[in-house]
Amino acid sequence: MKVFTDRFGAGLELAPHLESLAGQDVVVLGLPRGGMPVAFEVAERLEAPLDILLVRQLPVPGRPGLSFGTIGEGGARLIDDAIVQEWHLGQDEIAQIEARQRSDLRRRAKRLRGDRDRISLTGRVAVIVDDGMSLSTTAKAACRIARARGARKVIVAAPTAPGDVKTMLAGYADDVVCVDIPAPTSSLRREYRHLPPVSDSEVATLLRRAGRTEAAGEPDTLMDVLLRDEEVQVSAADNAAVTGIFTVPEHATGVVVFAHGSSSSRHSPRNRLVARVLNHAGLATLISDLLTPEEARNRAHVFDVDLLARRLIDVTRWLGEQSDTASLPVGYFGTNTGAAAALAAAADPRAKVDAVVSRGGRPDLADDALTRVVAPTQLIVGGRDHVVLKLNKIARAAMPGTCEIAVVPGATHVFEEPGTLEEVAELARDWFIDHLGDPPDM
Repeated sequence: MKVFTDRFGAGLELAPHLESLAGQDVVVLGLPRGGMPVAFEVAERLEAPLDILLVRQLPVPGRPGLSFGTIGEGGARLIDDAIVQEWHLGQDEIAQIEARQRSDLRRRAKRLRGDRDRISLTGRVAVIVDDGMSLSTTAKAACRIARARGARKVIVAAPTAPGDVKTMLAGYADDVVCVDIPAPTSSLRREYRHLPPVSDSEVATLLRRAGRTEAAGEPDTLMDVLLRDEEVQVSAADNAAVTGIFTVPEHATGVVVFAHGSSSSRHSPRNRLVARVLNHAGLATLISDLLTPEEARNRAHVFDVDLLARRLIDVTRWLGEQSDTASLPVGYFGTNTGAAAALAAAADPRAKVDAVVSRGGRPDLADDALTRVVAPTQLIVGGRDHVVLKLNKIARAAMPGTCEIAVVPGATHVFEEPGTLEEVAELARDWFIDHLGDPPDM
């Protein structure tokens, strides 16, 4: 049985199986929430627009799990007359249930899509993407809604699906595409190394990212070839195993190491989203957990900047030993206490770091090491994160090299507001593109 690293990685593996659709009038539709990271990568590969496909079941009162119909956006409506007759549902009762479900549907569409209009499916190929297809009712309903909205062809795609999936969806989908058929008793969590929950805000961020590229008419910068996209382990000098996700696009021009704080991990969808923006700009990334799981449970280790910095230096040494990245300039992307570690490591001549970016970090915790940081540094802070902004200004004053503070208006500490994480990713991307490989100011 194949095991995927995470949903983004699964999307990268699923996309080549759909390449025959490239150049056709395709709309990729992610099923929220788990299907969206997979769909994002598929849409990028096919150079196709990305949207969500929202489906609401119309429940039979007093019968949990039983529905008499399905609704979707744009007035799409499918009613099972046999169920209606069996349960003696009157038209007034049906109208009341549908009104409630449509109200919920509109609220969720607004929350996820914002002011962006849904994409028309009329006469187009609808590719419905999920992270797995264990629930046939959801996939069937999604196919019926896509057809009701005018799709001329419906394809269901997922990284993993049960062996009888084509039989299960016969008459609903024109084709079913998957990467792997797991054992019949397998659960979705066994098919992924990491399967964190996907929040509505993360779905909204993916849609904005895809929508901005489409609206602006920007050329696609998709990595056509990934030389590496895998989980790796680095043996630190103190014999600890530092685990990370290492992604190297073809013709990479630099490599960025992520040093995150205590509330994050290498599998964080937020870290992965930022990393993907860097990857699409031609930068390799290594999202590293500098602490072992046991160490991370001890809060004292989380604030041990010297320990984190030493591990970061070990990771940088390991990158210099890899044929894919040995000759590439190195940047650090730090968050929370990881930002202090990034700056402390950058102050050490063994690291040879060309640029640093901090996102909502605590660079002040690097203490005296700040006075030795000459790598060009960008400190990204939320406009509403007043205490951290003040601490970042103090840190900037202590650094002799180029250091700029970029304030993201309206953002709080973790940049969860709509559009703010995307702005962070773009700021970081531009900083690394401008400064990786540049000689530091002396």
